Amino acid sequence: MTTLVEIGNVNGSSTAAARWATFGPYFAMFPINFAFQIVNEYSKEGDYLIDPFAGRFSAVFAGALLGRNSVGIEINPVGWLYGRSKSNPAAESDVLARLAAIHQLRHKYSDEVSNQEEFFRYCFCDEVLKFLLAARDHLDWKNRKTDATLMSLILVNLHGKLGEGLSNQMRQTKAMAPNYSIQWWKSNGFSSPPEIDPQEFLSNKIRWRYKKGTPTLSAQCRVLLGDSTSRMLEIVRDAGRRELKYSLLFTSPPYQSVVDYHSDQWLRIWMLGLTKPREKYTRRFDSKVDYERLLDKVFGQAAQIMAEKSTIYVRTDVRPFTLETTSRILKKHFPKHSFDTFDSVVSGRSQTELFNNVSLRKEIDIVLTR
Repeated sequence: MTTLVEIGNVNGSSTAAARWATFGPYFAMFPINFAFQIVNEYSKEGDYLIDPFAGRFSAVFAGALLGRNSVGIEINPVGWLYGRSKSNPAAESDVLARLAAIHQLRHKYSDEVSNQEEFFRYCFCDEVLKFLLAARDHLDWKNRKTDATLMSLILVNLHGKLGEGLSNQMRQTKAMAPNYSIQWWKSNGFSSPPEIDPQEFLSNKIRWRYKKGTPTLSAQCRVLLGDSTSRMLEIVRDAGRRELKYSLLFTSPPYQSVVDYHSDQWLRIWMLGLTKPREKYTRRFDSKVDYERLLDKVFGQAAQIMAEKSTIYVRTDVRPFTLETTSRILKKHFPKHSFDTFDSVVSGRSQTELFNNVSLRKEIDIVLTR
């Protein structure tokens, strides 16, 4: 079993587990050391852990490394791909071979480059754009392990600071709107994207990622894509058939009216060949009614599979509506648990501050134990 000591400072990438633990830029993610700390403190080896709002699956990954049978659900395919790839990456040689094969196909897309929208011509040089179009068409990331791993690595490096990603100067975690990006590039001297050989660039990124090897999980790790309100029902039925109970629910639900993750990841969603979904639980939750229903359904279903002596650990927003709603629903579904709140220890800026609520510099951890 991997221990916290062996993981060490994961941000230092000193081990395979540490290097893959931080895989995938994502807003509102758990600090990875925090994920390992909570899993270690509130569960034991052989326990079952669930995260119904998994993001990039930090809690689930930490749980499986530490010997907890872990399952997570994420509605955003970008986060799901990150979780799938870091928990079960394809062999490095297979990924490099697939990269070379896709790179060979780029020449078929020479005519399509000139037909792309203005944003893409400013964002990527022709060689990169041809490669990306080939990858969009030919990587079966939903069904093939090698393709999923390669697509994940492309997504990680799709945009970022100049020289660190395949794009013109951009933020790595959040893709800004096309018109805003074009005007910013023109105004700041970035009117031409950098000339990059995509195969050489990504080969170096892949070799760095695999340099320490791949993580060895000590327990089952299930990475599920979809709406938690429906996929939780599958987990409830499975737990009933197997007569098992979960010891730790460790999650951070979306915050009401803070961020639309699909909009903020629009460029990576484009890379996957998808359009922005319209389902209610993918949006910003401007509707307080929809937000409350989401939490009520998911935590209500989770209550059916939690052990009598279990821990519910939820990181949430300090703003009154989100905090009060989350607290009330958790008390409703776990009435026999003791209820405590703690100021969270946030590494860097909190989710709310990242989205321009500068007066909100803290998040709250709600912990229910029995």
